[in-house]
Amino acid sequence: MPRSVVTPLAAFGVAVAWSGGWIAGKLGVTSAPPLEFSAVRFVIATVTLAAIAIFTRRGIGSGGLVPIVLSAIFGYLGYNAFVFVGLTMAPASDAALIVPTTIPVLTAVAASFFGERLSSTKIAGFVLASVGAALVIAAGQNGGDLSGRRLLGDVLMLAGAVCWAIYTALGTITLRTRSPLAVVTIATPIGALLLLPFGFFEQSYRDLGSWNTGVWIDALYLALVVTVGSFTLFYWVVRRVGVGIAAMSSYFVPILTLAMAVVFLGDRPQPLQLVGGVVILAGVRVATLRMAEGPPLPEGAA
Repeated sequence: MPRSVVTPLAAFGVAVAWSGGWIAGKLGVTSAPPLEFSAVRFVIATVTLAAIAIFTRRGIGSGGLVPIVLSAIFGYLGYNAFVFVGLTMAPASDAALIVPTTIPVLTAVAASFFGERLSSTKIAGFVLASVGAALVIAAGQNGGDLSGRRLLGDVLMLAGAVCWAIYTALGTITLRTRSPLAVVTIATPIGALLLLPFGFFEQSYRDLGSWNTGVWIDALYLALVVTVGSFTLFYWVVRRVGVGIAAMSSYFVPILTLAMAVVFLGDRPQPLQLVGGVVILAGVRVATLRMAEGPPLPEGAA
């Protein structure tokens, strides 16, 4: 299958997983402490990745661990702590507006410090797609009252987006000597170890036995589909097209979340939301106009 088809399909798969992750995350933190929930998620993912490494007998490399440790600090501890605590204070609609629409721009800025050029075409695409995402979410708002607690939650989500942007930009270093799966396999247990102590400040994991089936399904989805699956696939896309373009996967999240709401919840989209979806697609297209001009990658790359 040609690169022009494989890479967009992979990016779309990442966006689908992330869209489901917002639903699973919101449901999970409604019934479980957010930091405990996040820690359990990464423990499950760690065990799964270890099993994959043993079964496939693929090496994960040695040396150069500092960038991976930093990736775990920002992408796993920072992002999850800020976003999941923020979800307990603000509605998921705020998260869907703040996080997916700010990550691509923040990532492009962060990547510029690691040598990736921030072209005028990318900037134009980012701005256009951000406007579209804002239309999608704003059209679905019900005019909820702004409170200090909700504002704090929004600020925490923005901090989480900054952490994820740094995590993504660090991929330009961590992927130089390791495969995407190897990077995630190393970073995930580090993230779990960093998150585990924070759970003791909540309920010290004494409540795990009382978690209902739904919470465990949410945790499994986030661990297996999002962490093991989409994190690895996302870094694969980063390796092929660069961090700035790869980060634009998140622009599809509001559209896909809206589609999931139609299918699973029976919601009907507003006309302005449909317009916003078209604007997002146009913005992504503008930002990726020059992708085909670069040297082609071999299909086995990454």
